[in-house]
Amino acid sequence: MRLFGSGGAALAGGSLLSACGVGVGGLGEGHENGASEVTGSFDWRKAEGAEISFLQTPHPYQAAFQPLLEEFTELTGITVNTDQVAEADYYTRLNTELASGSGNYDVFMTGAYFLWTYGPPGWMEDLGPWIGNDSATSDEYDFDDVFEGLRTSTQWDFEVGSPLGTGGQWAIPWGFETNVICYNKAEFDRRGVRPAETFDELFELAVDLTDRSEGTYGLAFRGSRSWATIHPGFMTQFTREGCVDYSTDGGTLRATMNSDTAVDFTRKWIDLAREAGPTSWTTYDYPDCTADLGSGTALMVFDADSATYPQNIPGNSASAGDLAWHPGPAGPDGNLDTSLWAWCLAMNSASRNKLAAWLFIQWATGKEAQAEAVRTGEMGFANPTRESVFEEAFKPTLDAFPGYQESFERVIDSTRIHFTPQTQFFETTENWAVALQDIYAGQDAKERLDELAEQTTELVNRD
Repeated sequence: MRLFGSGGAALAGGSLLSACGVGVGGLGEGHENGASEVTGSFDWRKAEGAEISFLQTPHPYQAAFQPLLEEFTELTGITVNTDQVAEADYYTRLNTELASGSGNYDVFMTGAYFLWTYGPPGWMEDLGPWIGNDSATSDEYDFDDVFEGLRTSTQWDFEVGSPLGTGGQWAIPWGFETNVICYNKAEFDRRGVRPAETFDELFELAVDLTDRSEGTYGLAFRGSRSWATIHPGFMTQFTREGCVDYSTDGGTLRATMNSDTAVDFTRKWIDLAREAGPTSWTTYDYPDCTADLGSGTALMVFDADSATYPQNIPGNSASAGDLAWHPGPAGPDGNLDTSLWAWCLAMNSASRNKLAAWLFIQWATGKEAQAEAVRTGEMGFANPTRESVFEEAFKPTLDAFPGYQESFERVIDSTRIHFTPQTQFFETTENWAVALQDIYAGQDAKERLDELAEQTTELVNRD
């Protein structure tokens, strides 16, 4: 279960990435985009006989597709050689490979946030020209079928202050997670309570559900010293409450996680952790949260929907069959802005087999392959990135997951990356998590967030 819906919790943190030299140099800039060289009618066998190498890390999305690779080879005549690297070491290995410019791997798995690191040095191929070339892309591909928030979250022009949805298409979303509340419905029904609709109600409900003498508590959410602590429940509610991470001032980013609204929200979030969270909150990553939900120790989790999904499968946990899902508290204006994590497929700009690599990415992110992965994958491939696959293949599997579909449908139109893109994301966001821990330990929220904002503004505007 560690590998399901990780959102990068166990992946390389900002300090490690910085030490490896991510985001410096320009080793990929001299590689030509090969899309314009493909002409004639579309044919899946246009690169027949080619071999490509695919770097991947164990994950249910990856596991669901592994048995299907033979079908891709039968369709295209292309051989796919795969290397699998453990999650804890994956980004260190990927960074080394991309920085070398060797092109040893043609296709690789990556999280959406990593595009802001790997894109600016020129290590990634812009897939927009490939999508737009009818000679390279099937008429049936229908890229607009991918949920809009996912498409725009993997586009950026690398300009300071530019929003996502501009510039190149640096990866294709492959599987993703929204961040909502999963709760123990059986226990809620026994107590006669319902999920909270506002943040104040969530606070009160979580405190009421907490009984330290019984070793149970109201709400699990991440608190470890990691960038991955910020993006799921915290960033979702931060955004819903009207907070933003940065503003733009004449081409300069200004960190604003110390605004009055953000300070008020952060104080309440930390109070929630103290009064109704796990007693060892500062060590908690998503596997700890979902394990407590499954054991009945936590009565709610605010995290990735597909991270909690396995806990309701019979045999996986003591709470299997008792769980349900809810969008979580709306903002004061009723918004349900929701943060996402997406696993994506990207092409190495140094690849010497670009057409074959694109055909593989196109197939793996296409309708037919995704639908088959949903039908045959051990965990149902939650969540598919295509609207048609969600409707036709995934929804029929959700009868035993109360509220999952309804929650997804309520949040999906406002689900996207709500961070401002910037190349120092991992270091600055890990620093943010450290600041939350310091406030939890007793430091004044306003003073600590002022310090964080000053430090962060300097980091993100560094040449």
